[in-house]
Amino acid sequence: MTHRVNPEQTLEAQGITGLGRVYYNLLEPAIIQQAIVRKEGTLGHGGSFLVTTGKFTGRSPKDKHVVRSASTEGTVWWNNNAPMTPAAYATLKSDMLAHMKGRDYFVQDLFGGADPAHRLDVRVVTELAWHSLFIRHMLRRPDAQQLAKFVPEYTIINCPSFKADPARHGCRSDVVIAMNLDAKEILIAGTEYAGENKKSVFTLLNYILPEKGVMPMHCSANHAPGKPTESAIFFGLSGTGKTTLSAAPDRILIGDDEHGWSDRGIFNFEGGCYAKTINLSPDAEPEIFATTSKFGTVIENMVFDPDTLDLDFDDDSITANMRAAYPLDYISNASPSALGGNPGNVIMLTCDAFGVLPPIARLTPAQAMYHFLSGFTSKVAGTERGVTEPEPTFSTCFGAPFMPRRPEVYGNLLRDKIAKHGSDCWLVNTGWTGGAHGTGSRMPIKATRALLTAALSGSLSRGEFRSDPNFGFDVPVHCEGVADLLLDPRRTWADKDAYDAQAQKLVDMFAANFEKYVDHIDEDVKACAIG
Repeated sequence: MTHRVNPEQTLEAQGITGLGRVYYNLLEPAIIQQAIVRKEGTLGHGGSFLVTTGKFTGRSPKDKHVVRSASTEGTVWWNNNAPMTPAAYATLKSDMLAHMKGRDYFVQDLFGGADPAHRLDVRVVTELAWHSLFIRHMLRRPDAQQLAKFVPEYTIINCPSFKADPARHGCRSDVVIAMNLDAKEILIAGTEYAGENKKSVFTLLNYILPEKGVMPMHCSANHAPGKPTESAIFFGLSGTGKTTLSAAPDRILIGDDEHGWSDRGIFNFEGGCYAKTINLSPDAEPEIFATTSKFGTVIENMVFDPDTLDLDFDDDSITANMRAAYPLDYISNASPSALGGNPGNVIMLTCDAFGVLPPIARLTPAQAMYHFLSGFTSKVAGTERGVTEPEPTFSTCFGAPFMPRRPEVYGNLLRDKIAKHGSDCWLVNTGWTGGAHGTGSRMPIKATRALLTAALSGSLSRGEFRSDPNFGFDVPVHCEGVADLLLDPRRTWADKDAYDAQAQKLVDMFAANFEKYVDHIDEDVKACAIG
């Protein structure tokens, strides 16, 4: 089947031969039909497609490898990316292609990036039909005319039924994600988790774009209605409110996960959303909830009633990482262009379970780089007996698993762009106040929204600020609609000595985590380091 594909760019033209039937660029109804015939999942409410991914319900970052070569030796952050020899990769590819012979495959030719000047033309070859549906949602979809001339710059081959051999293929387990930047290929094997497809493209862009002076970012973004130039970006790790806060009904959503920042402004890498659905409610997030019963939405690893097909949003017995993948236009206030101007505001979200960070603080460009490199949030302690402390999490650049280059490359880019475009930078704590987790209370969402509204309008930056004695950043002393008490976390604690002790503990954690960057950063960032 060669319709909807450039006839000069078939798999055979790429040297991938001997396959069974190859389906090129099927549209959603046809993909779902194939997935049903192949018993890959279940048709759900509204034409959604319900799947489970078996043993792996999340990414396998320790199984990601980059081929080490003369061109990558000095550019890849090897402390964060496991190397693979060119010979091992060649063997892996040869064995994978041999395994693929006689089997049917699905091909999607897609764009990574809404800005034509910086997009990546990617071919994704998948063994599973529903993976083809997933990646079609996640990336941006060329029209028929563009497909007729499409030339893939990078090719991703995903074959879950192939099991890697660590001794033979130079990898860690039977799961492998092998990135060959010289050959412009990525091989994925041994896992059915669809997120590996999406994150592979993100990792590629994270490697390619810095050389073009473009900042790749694991963030959400929005802009004011009718004013794309009034944009904002939101960095944040899981559980910080990144998706919820950026999808505000009074703003236009550019995207919820991955963006680039060029001199022309910001652009979404993706054409869809990959939203967590654990505890999703129609009251708190009605639009995201509605996507779970729309045509073609991929429902991943959710428990459902086999008779009624009703989804259980509270049952995490398969995984807490249950997801819905859907096209961006399923959100009513999403931007059709997925473009915005240079952001006037850069928001870094953290969930501080220690209860010591203020609900919002203003950052200088150097402080922004510091907190970007730190990537702090905290996981709440589990229910095991004796575990009472929150667990700090430092994920550099708010996305360490997807960073092929050293963190300072991205930190310097961010700092330079903030300084060049005069962006206001804010650290927003959506965690605890009045005490640590267990004694304090969660930051009121209304207060967070009021503070963000004031920050985005510019009114907050015009007000009075105080310098925080522990963390060095500026904190507003007043914001309309927010109690002044809330803006000074120490005042919210009944036991002030306990606050001081907890604050010192977090300061020490920041200092210990940042030691690994000190030899690689400029003096202005060193000067604002915490601790």
